[in-house]
Parts: sequence; structure tokens; C-alpha cells
Amino acid sequence: MAAPAPSIGACIFDAYGTLLNVHAPMAALAGRIGENWPQVSADWRMKQLEYSWVRSLTGPGEHQDFWRCTQDALDWVFARHALSDDGLRAALLNAYRACPAYPEAPAMLRALREAGMAIAILSNGEPVMLAAAVEAAGIAGLLDDVLSVEAVGVFKPHPSVYRLAERRFGLHASMMAFVSANPWDTQAALAYGYQAIRVNRDGAPDEYNLRGVVPELADLAGLPELLAA
Repeated sequence: MAAPAPSIGACIFDAYGTLLNVHAPMAALAGRIGENWPQVSADWRMKQLEYSWVRSLTGPGEHQDFWRCTQDALDWVFARHALSDDGLRAALLNAYRACPAYPEAPAMLRALREAGMAIAILSNGEPVMLAAAVEAAGIAGLLDDVLSVEAVGVFKPHPSVYRLAERRFGLHASMMAFVSANPWDTQAALAYGYQAIRVNRDGAPDEYNLRGVVPELADLAGLPELLAA
């Protein structure tokens, strides 16, 4: 029989794509982008992450914060999809600073807080953009902390990022849940030692052989019950 998992003392969340809907900015401005906006949004997200990984792998001297990666990725998207900038770029960036929370996220966070769970975000985002995002999403008061990779100067999935929550809460990773909608992030947290949980809103295929190894949720609504169990 497998040993029971250690009790969970804190729940750590990825921000963008997990608590916050990164595709909402494009959706809100779809009329100015065109019917292909879902692909444009997916490309923006893909390039944003690609730039963060490349800048991490090429060394500390190449580090640029996530807001810069977000802007550079958007510039690529405008060129790739031949979008005209009549104020659209600025509008999209302003909207990205205020990405809304997924509908079930605030109630889920309140339930965890009422259960006495410590809660934090651990994100690639830089501190200013994260502060703006959690305020706009109405979840700032439901968090104990918002941790940024800028404290270590390298992006996820570098192990030093996942160490930040251990330092903040004084808990070993094995005593914390880590929740992410990004399978690469889930895999990295699992490898570091967290009790990882994947959110798979789109029913995407398994990656990194996570299925059957970590719990998988269709959204965040069921998380309080899962952690309580």
C-alpha cells in the first residue's frame, strides 16, 4: 500500500492561465482582430512562454522580465498576423494587465481561506503586473502572498523558482499543493516535490505522463474538496 501523502499546509497557484484567463484580452477585442482571434491569442501565449524559456536558458545576462516578454511576443503576433496597430497594441496590453479571474476562482479561494489554508501565487509575472492583475481580478484579499520569479531572476521551470514558496511558508514542498493549468509547470512542480495538481480546462491530451500520477481537474471548483480529502 502506498504511503499517504503528507498533510497540505499551503496551496500555491500559478497565475496566468490557471487563476487568470490569458485569452480574455483577445476575446474582449475580437471585433478589432477578426474571427481568427483564438489563434492569434494562442500564438501570443506561445511566444510569451518561448521568450521566457529562451532567455532563461541563454543565461542571466539575457533575462528580461515577463512584461517585456509579453510585449515582445505581441509585437511578433502583430507581424505574423499582419495586424494593424491603430491603438490595438496598447489596448491589448492594458487588457492583459487586467486579465480576469476564471469565474469559479474567487469562490474557490474563499473556501480555501475559510478552511484555514495558506494561499499564494507563484508566477513568472513581474511584481507590478502581478499586483495590477490580482487587484483587477478581485482576488488580492484572498491571497497571503504573490511570489514572482524576479526574486531569483530566472523563469519557470527552473527549480529555484519553486523554492520560493518553501522559503515563504517554511514548509517542505511535499507539504504544499501546487496547482497549474500548464502541464510543463505541473511537471516541474511535481519533480521538485510538490503535491502537484493539473487543471485541464480544454480536455487536452496527457503530457509528461502526468495522468494517473497527479490529480486532474476540469476547473478550479473542485479543488477545496480535493484538498480536504
